[in-house]
Amino acid sequence: MTKRLSLLMTAALSLVACAPVPTLKPATQAISAEQVGLASPGQAASSPAAPELAQPQAWWQAFKDAQLDALIERALANSPSLAVARARMDRAAAQVEQAQAADKPVVGAGLDMTYQRFPEHSIYPPPFAGSLRTMSTLQAGVGYDWDFFGRHQAELDTALGQGRAAQADQAAARLSLSAQVARSYLALARTLAQQELLQRQLAERKETLSLVQQRVAAGLDNGQDQRNAEAPLPELQRQSVMLDEQAAALRQQLASLSVQPASALRELAPRLPAALNLSPETQAQLGVDLLGRRPDVVAARWRVEAASSQVSLARAQFYPNISLNAFVGFSSIGVDKLLQPGSLQYGLGPSIRLPLFDTGRLRSQLHGSAAELDAAVAAYNGAVIEAVREASDQLRALQSVQSQQQAQQSALLNAEASRNLQAQRFEAGLGNKLALLSARGNALQQQRQMLDLYAQQLDTQVNLVRALGGDWQDLPKR
Repeated sequence: MTKRLSLLMTAALSLVACAPVPTLKPATQAISAEQVGLASPGQAASSPAAPELAQPQAWWQAFKDAQLDALIERALANSPSLAVARARMDRAAAQVEQAQAADKPVVGAGLDMTYQRFPEHSIYPPPFAGSLRTMSTLQAGVGYDWDFFGRHQAELDTALGQGRAAQADQAAARLSLSAQVARSYLALARTLAQQELLQRQLAERKETLSLVQQRVAAGLDNGQDQRNAEAPLPELQRQSVMLDEQAAALRQQLASLSVQPASALRELAPRLPAALNLSPETQAQLGVDLLGRRPDVVAARWRVEAASSQVSLARAQFYPNISLNAFVGFSSIGVDKLLQPGSLQYGLGPSIRLPLFDTGRLRSQLHGSAAELDAAVAAYNGAVIEAVREASDQLRALQSVQSQQQAQQSALLNAEASRNLQAQRFEAGLGNKLALLSARGNALQQQRQMLDLYAQQLDTQVNLVRALGGDWQDLPKR
């Protein structure tokens, strides 16, 4: 029996040439780190292998704001988009289990009973011919599909690649959602802080108008002076209405992102937190590990691996499929004799399937898989280029904001110094109240501009964290 089985396998292998595998054009190459300026000095920039996805970071905790922590954690727990991502990951895990099962023996058992009439003109002799009897079979079987040409392994690698890509997609969705919540939260804090400064500006302007009206009544100023004092008020009032609307819209946005009614955040009044401490090294250059931190890039790379395995699977379809089947059981005419020794039956034998007349379909499948691989590599290259561009843009934006803050800080110090000088002159009886109010208003305006730049710095830092994949070297860990 063993000799016959070996001969059959040898014959099958010799027939492989009946289904020639077509030659594919050179595949699209994955972009290297050096090509996008990520390779560090002295570091090799070879074609990147599929990286392991880094553990998700609770990067927002670096702001040390319990309200922000609660909002983001609620959003991550209840977001419908994340639920979809989790379902896709579960489906990919099920495909991995299915692929793993393909390389295991299949064992089954069954009982068949058929009440039938046996014909006279057939193989059944009397007294069975022409009678009604029950045909019974009780049998167990086992089958094993030998993976000589890597078909099962390619199926498993494809499923694993798709599963890891789905896992990275979920991490990308988490990162995007947490960044959205943080940006909305910080924007609300900025809006509320601007409202406070604006109310102080309005109070200063109203006091200025009141003094000018008194001076006009006393004949010290004219109507043009009063109109000049009235002019800033409508604009400040318009800004107040705009800030109120922005605050309401941001609360609604936070409520939607965290899946709760807007009324639950009616009293939410966040304050701008301290800025993140980014090291000069982080702001000076991007490292090669950006490709491993960005979950969207990791997902794209795993799709390349899955598509490559799919090409191997399509190529393996050109080779014979060899399996071994065995069975043992009982078969009899009549239930009463089913378990008797004479009803015993068993068998063992190979099965060989050769793709002799289906090579056209197989060639199209192979060419289609190769095209999918090229598309996956192109998508990966695009993801790498976009990741580097986005991270570089955010680094430049952050450096620009910091430079603007330095200039604005000088303007603010000058305005505050002028305000303090006018306050001293007024207290000493050397200046009037209008000059003091004007200096106060100018200082408040400079404070508002400084506040906007600080809020812009925080927003840019959040965008930078997202662009870097949710982590950077000096991010505090908890």
